[in-house]
Amino acid sequence: AGSWRHWGAVWGVDYEWMKQQFAEGMMEKPGMTVSRWIDGVLDKNEMIDQGPNLRAMVFWGHAPNSQSRGKEMVEAMKKLDLMVVIDPYPSATAAMFAMVRQDGAYLLPAATQLETSGSVTASNRSLQWREKVIEPLFESKPDHTLMHAFAKKFGFDKELSKNYEMVKDKDGWDEPTPESILKELNRGTFTIGYSGQSPERLKLHMKNMATFDVKTLRARGGPCDGDYFGLPWPCWGTPELKHPGSPNLYDTSRHVMDGGGCFRANFGIEREGVSLLAGDGSYPKGSDLTIGYPEVDHVFLKKLGWWDELTDAEKKAAEGKNWKTDLSGGMIRVVMKNHGVHPFGNAKARAVVWNFPDGVPQHREPLYSPRPDLVAKYPTHDDKKTFWRLPTLFKTVQDQNKEISKQFPLVLTSGRLVEYEGGGEETRSNPWLAELQQECYVEINPRDANDRGVLDGEYIWVKTPTGAQLSVKAMVTDRVGAGTTFIPFHFSGWWMGKDMLEYYPEGAAPIVRGEAVNTATTYGYDSVTMMQETKTTLCQVAKKTA
Repeated sequence: AGSWRHWGAVWGVDYEWMKQQFAEGMMEKPGMTVSRWIDGVLDKNEMIDQGPNLRAMVFWGHAPNSQSRGKEMVEAMKKLDLMVVIDPYPSATAAMFAMVRQDGAYLLPAATQLETSGSVTASNRSLQWREKVIEPLFESKPDHTLMHAFAKKFGFDKELSKNYEMVKDKDGWDEPTPESILKELNRGTFTIGYSGQSPERLKLHMKNMATFDVKTLRARGGPCDGDYFGLPWPCWGTPELKHPGSPNLYDTSRHVMDGGGCFRANFGIEREGVSLLAGDGSYPKGSDLTIGYPEVDHVFLKKLGWWDELTDAEKKAAEGKNWKTDLSGGMIRVVMKNHGVHPFGNAKARAVVWNFPDGVPQHREPLYSPRPDLVAKYPTHDDKKTFWRLPTLFKTVQDQNKEISKQFPLVLTSGRLVEYEGGGEETRSNPWLAELQQECYVEINPRDANDRGVLDGEYIWVKTPTGAQLSVKAMVTDRVGAGTTFIPFHFSGWWMGKDMLEYYPEGAAPIVRGEAVNTATTYGYDSVTMMQETKTTLCQVAKKTA
């Protein structure tokens, strides 16, 4: 309830009103992960920890070919009442759906990044402000416009957009401004430091990019002096605090107002009689507290005598709250700016993760393993009756497939290419990128190829225990060891040897089409995150017969 109450306060929406929008017991129950939606459709209802099975799916900028068990995914699509695809491209979702049925699918054209503005975040945690280059083409709309239109149809647009500035687009549709959306995110996400990067600060960075050092990322003079480019999150506090961003995490050699930090006190203050807080003498540079301490809340500030450094308005907002839920940002301002103290506490790094199935990482053989002897020595986890609302099998699947390597002796792994991104629908539709990698392929070691009479460059079958088979070109190479094969996952548009061109809307198919490796991947999920197993299964490779 704490998270819902916090975000209700950010949105200006009453918590009790929010509760009324959900079926009883559903609002605060952990949901199904996207990796398992097919089981939410296909599993028997009595096995699912919710009322009805899933009946509708919305693929919003998501590639189904990046998920495992594609063969079963098509079976789930057959049973849906509704499938919605929101994307600049129809994507493999639409083609897979059209392959098995002719009703129940809706395609909503989303604008590309060139047709809207807003903030984007890079992998180094820096943000940039993206400017609109052209108006959305044809009937396409930005994601936030579509989301508001859905809310309007469902009757809660006023609650969704209470904090947003609204404008009319060229067709008269209501569009929330990206600036006001980011400001709402800033106001609610103190906990991860996605709060100091206001639209105004990001735009200032973009206008003054030449003032930033390309190695340190820090501005040397100018209006952004001292900031790190893009205010890499965590950028603590309100935008008015002017935190410079954090280019490196846990850097105790810097002051907390200079991008420094420590380990977060995220797991309590002690366990089994041992303190989890940092030892004496371990603290960020310039901190008034030179010992370990828990995260900051209203009691913490009062005990240290720092409460009166808040303004009257900040005291009112902070009473009974902690630094993450104090919407004034006052607690963060006082402890960081005035005292060099980190609001999330100062703790030890956690090496033993006691709430994980394996507190210390240990090897467990994959569910589909080529080594029965290692399965016996390093077995997987026990099955879970309910995990993210679904039964999740581990040992049962492994036991059923102990001898499967006699039929499928090669390890099949998958991964990325430089030329394409994600499911590849957008990048394989780009003629310049499509030219660089025109076909899907399987990498196979020369020893394994020679044993099977496979020649480099010929089309072969890759078969897996699911019953699926993929038609791909052989790349005979020492890049993979004997016993291992590799297929990139960015392809779609073929289905077990058949070109799916006829299932795409006319003129909308990608230039390069090929087999999706995940059509053939097998069951298997991470015991903590429910991430699908895409890196290890088994296969057999065979020449195509005339």
